[in-house]
Amino acid sequence: MDWKLEGSTQKTESRVLQEHEITLDDPGEDGVSESFQLLQIDVGCEHWEQETLPTGSAAWCSKNVQRKQRHWEKIFLLNNIFLLFHFYSFLVFLTLGIYPQHSKRFLRSLIKERLLEAKHSGPRLCIDLSMTNHMSKKELSRLAGQIRRLYGSNKKADRPFWIYLTGFTTDSPLYEECLRMNDGFSSYLLDRTEEDCFSLFPLETLVYLTPDSDHALENVDLNKVYILGGLVDESIQKKVTFQKAQEHSVKTARLPIQEYMVKCQNGKNYHSEILTINQVFDILSTYFETQNWPEALKKGVSSRKGYVLQNSVE
Repeated sequence: MDWKLEGSTQKTESRVLQEHEITLDDPGEDGVSESFQLLQIDVGCEHWEQETLPTGSAAWCSKNVQRKQRHWEKIFLLNNIFLLFHFYSFLVFLTLGIYPQHSKRFLRSLIKERLLEAKHSGPRLCIDLSMTNHMSKKELSRLAGQIRRLYGSNKKADRPFWIYLTGFTTDSPLYEECLRMNDGFSSYLLDRTEEDCFSLFPLETLVYLTPDSDHALENVDLNKVYILGGLVDESIQKKVTFQKAQEHSVKTARLPIQEYMVKCQNGKNYHSEILTINQVFDILSTYFETQNWPEALKKGVSSRKGYVLQNSVE
């Protein structure tokens, strides 16, 4: 009789273990549906509790069996309390507009969706890379870093631009530098083309952004294509991008730094409106989202340039 009792006890414990095991998986992207799945309770547990133990055997009423039964009942209860707590917390977060941390896979999908939407209906920005032939290795490295930061800012934007890299050949030193410095550069969601920006778009839609222009940029127009000169020139050759725009009879514009900012005193008496392409992009992106030039300029023009907002000195 002992071996029968032991076998029955092991069978009962095994059944309890099997029915009470709960695996908590990462909710991933479908957090709500999977939360409902976690709340499903096997009705077999209820039937098990209602079963009557065999009569005529005093061993079934042993304290050891009762103690183990109470132990697994407590585990079952605590697990369901844990699941209910997290489920209702999730509902509260949704009600308050506070969303739980998403998985990296979900965030990548969201970024991809926004960028592809910008390709069809968002503002367009062209990086003119046709002037890199005479740049040094150091200057190319700096430009590759600026492209990386620009793309990173665009991914984080709620209303991203669609980016074009024009005059960009795969056998160029800049392309090799971009691959070396920028992880995943070959999978960037943007357009790369060897074609020049002046032949890629109708000339009347182009606006070349250059600090040498006489016209201040007033707005970001979805019907225009804005061009940034991909040029890092430590010798500071003046009016290179401005002259290139004039050669193709393309409109030019500068950021409205003079309209919203003033020169500030500094030790070197240094004042410059020349910005990196990622700094210019941060200004354009912020303005497109906020429609506020002072806020946008504050984002991209640091005090090291010798300019501050007008209201900051009043």
